[in-house]
Parts: sequence; C-alpha cells; structure tokens
Amino acid sequence: MIIQLHKPKARMEELDFLKFVFITLMITFHLTYIGDTYPVAKRLVYTFHMPGFLLVSGYLFNVNKSWAAFRKTMIWIFIPYAVMESGYTVMASLLPIREHIDHLTIGVLIDHIFLHPMGPYWYLHTLMICGIFYYIAFKKPEGRFSSVLKQEKPLLPLKMLSWENQVLLGRFAFLTLFLWLLSHGLGLLSIANAAYFLIGVIIRHVVGNFRQAFPIQWWTVGLLVVWCIDPSHYDKASFAGACMVFLVIGSLLWLYQLGIPHPLRKLFLFIGRNTLPLLLFSPIFTILAKSYQSLLLRVDSTGITFMIISVLFAITGSYSITWIMDKTGASKLFFGKKGIVY
Repeated sequence: MIIQLHKPKARMEELDFLKFVFITLMITFHLTYIGDTYPVAKRLVYTFHMPGFLLVSGYLFNVNKSWAAFRKTMIWIFIPYAVMESGYTVMASLLPIREHIDHLTIGVLIDHIFLHPMGPYWYLHTLMICGIFYYIAFKKPEGRFSSVLKQEKPLLPLKMLSWENQVLLGRFAFLTLFLWLLSHGLGLLSIANAAYFLIGVIIRHVVGNFRQAFPIQWWTVGLLVVWCIDPSHYDKASFAGACMVFLVIGSLLWLYQLGIPHPLRKLFLFIGRNTLPLLLFSPIFTILAKSYQSLLLRVDSTGITFMIISVLFAITGSYSITWIMDKTGASKLFFGKKGIVY
C-alpha cells in the first residue's frame, strides 16, 4: 500500500459550480412553505447538499499557514458567525418561527453561539471546529522537533510505507480521533458532518485532484436516479446516503463538463465563489418571503413561482447587503477585509 501526498491544483471551476448548486438548494429549502409542501424532496436534498458542501470545504481548507495567519482566519470566520447567530437567536425569541425560543437568557445565547447553533449557521460552527483540529493534526513541526522527526526510522509494522506516508497516516488517525471525540464524546458536532469534512481532507492529501475522486461519466446520472427511487436512502448518516453524495457530485461534475451557456456559467461560478454572504444573510430574506407568500400562491398554488422569486430575492438581497458593507467600510469590521465578493 502506497499513499501519495498530493497538493491540489489551482482553483477548479467545478468546485465553484458544486458550491453554487448546494447553496442554492440550501436557500430553497429554508423556505418553510417549500419544505412543508415537498417533504420528500426536502429529505432528498438534505441527504446531500450540506454533506457535499462540507466535503468540498474539507478539500479546500488551507492548513499551510502560520499560527498567526490561521488564528486571523478563524477570528474573521467567528465574528460574522457570532453576530449572525446572535441575531438569529434573538429573532427566534421574538418571532413565531419553527425554532422559537420561549425564554431567552444570556446562557441560552452563549449556548447557541458556542455549542448548539441555530439556523444555517451550524455550518460555520462545524467548519471552525473541524478546521481547528485539522490544523492541529496537520501542522508541520518546526525547529528542533522537526529535524528529530525527519531522522526517526519508520515503524516496523508499517515498513512497506515510506516514512512520509507513515506520518500522513498518523495525522489522519489523530484528526479522526479528534473529530470522533468532539462528535461522539462531547456532542459538539454531528458525526456525519465531521465524516464528510474528513473525506474532503483525505481526497486532498491522498488523491490530490478532486476530479479524480469521482466518476465523471454519464452513467452516474442514471445510477443516481435509480438510487433516489428508494426513500430509505435519504439519510446522510447512512452508507446509502454517502453513496448518494458520491453520485450527486459525480453527476454534477459530468453535467458541468457538458457545457453551460457562458452567461449562466459566469453567474453560477460567481455565486459559487461567494457563498459566505448567502450563508450569512439569506435567512433574513427567507423570513421576509413570508410577507408576500400568500400573494404569489394565489397566482401559482404549486409554490414554484414563490420559490424562484424568493431564491432570487435572497441572493440579490444578500449581495446587496454585502455591497453596502463594502462601500461603507463595514466589511473591514465584519469580515476583516475591505471587500469579500470577487
């Protein structure tokens, strides 16, 4: 057994396309009416959209940074996360939404920020925790310990592996143990979510090229359709659910390979590159969508028109907030950057 340590190539457009699909589905099924009206579709989408997002995140997460640079990255993820999670929690105590909080206290607020986030912000919570322990496990030793580590002889039971690959396996083992303890032992993470992030990390270090980890073939679409016929497969924490994530990603990569008209492709990739504003601000607009929901349902009782308009409303509204923040300089305080949309 030989494990090759690869580095991923420059930014792949396919990954932005995947992120576009997953974030759009997230917004769609955060519309309460759509989720309630199409529960089977919701179960199907929830099986793969955020697991796929976490897998891509694990692959893209950069741990080749100094402690100072990594700490800065985490701080500027935590600040917008904490602000929006706090706002969502307060809103949940004031509005009659599904996640309503009857008695809001400082303790409840702290619990939702640090332990049990609400709304879509759990993704950033999971990303930060997984990212921190990924960094710890894969941080390259420096100084005297680094030179000692290089001089150590390989362990006899693993003599068929190079020393570098033994070290890599050790890092994977530590990361797996960390994530298992955080999820199973402490309950800070979903075991399934941690596993999908870990799979992304493994693809990055073992396969290298994301495309090579998935069969980009026409038959993945047909197999996916057959797989989706059985609703018992709609569980991200099951082997069947993991197979669905695998087939969805392979099918989407194949569809992207077929070619998308340039204007749409440009739009899709822009959204895929800039998912953070949508993750942070789209809940504002999915809640506001309830104000015109009844009007649009009179026009189209299926809810499709309502869905399309609401998703567009959430996307344009989120980017409008970001644009205003960039222009006023608020992005520097909120994101640590003058502008985050590119």
